[in-house]
Amino acid sequence: MPPADPRAGAIYDLGYRTYEGPRLGRPAAALALYTFTLRGCFGIGRRTGAKVIPFTVTAFAFIPALIQLGVAALLGSRVDIIAPWNYLGYSEVPVALFCAGVAPEVFGRDLRYRTLALYFSRPLLRSDYALAKAAAFITALAVLTLGPLLLLVIGNGLASDDLAGYVADHWRELPQSLAAGLAIAAVAGLGSLAIAAWAGRRAYATVGIAAWFLVTLPLAAILVEIGGGAGRYAAWFSPFDLLYGVALAIFARDPGPDAIQARADLPIATYPLLAALHAGAALGLVLRRFQRVQA
Repeated sequence: MPPADPRAGAIYDLGYRTYEGPRLGRPAAALALYTFTLRGCFGIGRRTGAKVIPFTVTAFAFIPALIQLGVAALLGSRVDIIAPWNYLGYSEVPVALFCAGVAPEVFGRDLRYRTLALYFSRPLLRSDYALAKAAAFITALAVLTLGPLLLLVIGNGLASDDLAGYVADHWRELPQSLAAGLAIAAVAGLGSLAIAAWAGRRAYATVGIAAWFLVTLPLAAILVEIGGGAGRYAAWFSPFDLLYGVALAIFARDPGPDAIQARADLPIATYPLLAALHAGAALGLVLRRFQRVQA
């Protein structure tokens, strides 16, 4: 029998010590989760294929604003092809695609790979987790809803022959654009996250979010036309019609005669109120989901 290896079973002192540095607590943990999720919404830090959909869809959302500013640059004067309160009509498809493509991944990877226990073993509360993730996705979506509006307003001012006169006449469009872009991002983002959080599988979440945006749009138009007095309230439950009403209310504009808001004949001031109720209900569903989910 060969002799036993005298080195077997040796214990080495590698200098393990307890952590003695600063403990930053819940705010720092929530901020780190927010930053990590925001980067993940655009596929930053992941493989190249994960960046294709978010960056392509974001580029499409900016195209109408870039075309208008390009025409203004060629003509050497300001042009008004697209008004800021109508911009959602040009960017609604990219917004819906971004929500359907990205929102399922915000919670889906943690639910699918059962990594929630790692988050909840830290000082981070379940509500902190849900709020940080939701804030990151709304911020990412605001790049599509707020970025083109700011580009349009600032670009129109720079293309104007009289910048001082333009600022004096149109300064309100800057805060109005901020409010409209953030409101659209909050309502569309929270609604998408509520569907994604409860859908379970990524495919179901993607189909559910796409249906919420694209199926309710013609359905609301039909109900407003043939539904009589009760059918006109369908305009409050189609996200694109609701959000266009919010933009009109923020910019203090009346809808065109062919717009569903005009046919529904509901007070335009009710759209921001209903949007706030939609966002509050969706946030409540997200928080409830992560209070009940098993980590």
